Amino acid sequence: MVIRSLYPDVAIPDLTLYDFLFASLDEIDLDRVAVVDGPSGATTTYGGLRAQVDALAGSFAARGFGVGDVVALHSPNVPAFVAVFHGLLRAGVTVTTVNALASGEEIARQLTASGARALLTVSPLLAAAAAGAAAAGIDDVVVLDRAEGYPALADLPTGPVPDVTIDPRTHLAVLPYSSGTVGLPKGVMLTHRNLVANVVQGVALVGATRDDVVPAVLPFFHIYGMTVLLNLALHARARLVTLPRFDLGQFLQVCEREKATYLFVAPPMALALAKHPLVAEHDLSSVRVVLSGAAPLDAALADAVAHRLDTRVVQGYGMSEMSPVSHLVPADRPDIAAGSIGLLVPNMEARVVDPGTGQDAARGELLCRGPNVMVGYLDDDAATRDAFDDDGFLHTGDIVEVDDEGVFTVVDRLKELIKYKGYQVAPAELEALLLRHPSIADAAVIGLPDPEAGEVPKAYVVPAPGVALTPGDVVEYVTGHVAPYKKVREVELVESVPKSAAGKILRKQLRQLEEDRRAAL
Repeated sequence: MVIRSLYPDVAIPDLTLYDFLFASLDEIDLDRVAVVDGPSGATTTYGGLRAQVDALAGSFAARGFGVGDVVALHSPNVPAFVAVFHGLLRAGVTVTTVNALASGEEIARQLTASGARALLTVSPLLAAAAAGAAAAGIDDVVVLDRAEGYPALADLPTGPVPDVTIDPRTHLAVLPYSSGTVGLPKGVMLTHRNLVANVVQGVALVGATRDDVVPAVLPFFHIYGMTVLLNLALHARARLVTLPRFDLGQFLQVCEREKATYLFVAPPMALALAKHPLVAEHDLSSVRVVLSGAAPLDAALADAVAHRLDTRVVQGYGMSEMSPVSHLVPADRPDIAAGSIGLLVPNMEARVVDPGTGQDAARGELLCRGPNVMVGYLDDDAATRDAFDDDGFLHTGDIVEVDDEGVFTVVDRLKELIKYKGYQVAPAELEALLLRHPSIADAAVIGLPDPEAGEVPKAYVVPAPGVALTPGDVVEYVTGHVAPYKKVREVELVESVPKSAAGKILRKQLRQLEEDRRAAL
């Protein structure tokens, strides 16, 4: 049975993301503050931001970038990210956003897979960026804030705003990398229409307005930050306050100073807001809504945050392949439990099916279809086919229940991704890395529940015969090759890894082993 959104369909403008966000700026909006640099307090107006975007589009075009090119953007949340990201899109470029914590190896892999022509980064991330670019054979590296030996934004040539003609329905705007439901990270092909659609779908339920002040600490390189914070806030003409990383003290100071009204968080941030003593030292009375995403939020934790801040706490659900939002608890629906993922957003359809049979079920895998759903995975037709059913519904890998009121609740998941503080960690990626170690004969990775991080990766490692290998050796090896959030936090040396007759790792057995151990404590 197809479940349709309870909301009427909304009209999706046939516009590029630039035209959708900036072409319609009213005169009264030009002098409104669009972006605030959280650490310094420096501001950029909407008129100034549009001028920066146009100028950068001209600079990128003069440098030879345009339709058909992919450029990688590797930066934390700083005001320059906003202008550069939209300047590249304005020039017709497809942007592949790179995790600010990525290692050189990971950057090289994404640059190669995406076919990027150039890499834009910032000086604090230059070591990893330079190593990744070199390994990928890319010599066009721009350091936005300047570093010796590299061009900066100020050094780019000037040029007229390019006259770019693209079809928003087919032209790829961004290529974020996601592990999907299983496997190694894959390039998610999202068009301008996908991104525009998801802002239009979400804006009414999110309820952000031009009077809102939105601290942006969730990374723009992640689709949650890109769509729900960056693009939705700009569309609402709200004030966006950028923060390069989550430091609780700085976050609270900025929220108090700027009189933040709408907080977009992940569950680890919610935990800090609920329990950390620093929160009591700051005036957060201006906050009217807290919206959590990126990983499941426990109902008790949501209630604790709501009680402590005396505010509304809601939750959303999505994935990179859906640009990302498919479900939200509306800010104006206090009758919907915060522990649920809420209602389908407008223009969205869903099915709940038995994972084994594909038949409709009261409790089963969530499948979604809508204008925000990706075109497919870059250069991976097999993975794209596997991601969709015959009717074009996207497999999410999550097990849900839906009640008679159309409220969805995630109860389990099929997919094997580990969610560490909202980041996705693919077990297959860590296993492939572990098997490159000469002293490791076999390995398997699962996620262990963790009260602060959500889940942490644990590796079961089979040492090669006749070698001396310690858990510390394994941790050190992985740490040297991956971003911090992907680090293995626990290692167990074992004689063998459980596998099926076809050779597939039986992670379910390992998870059951851990559950039995916890139950015995």
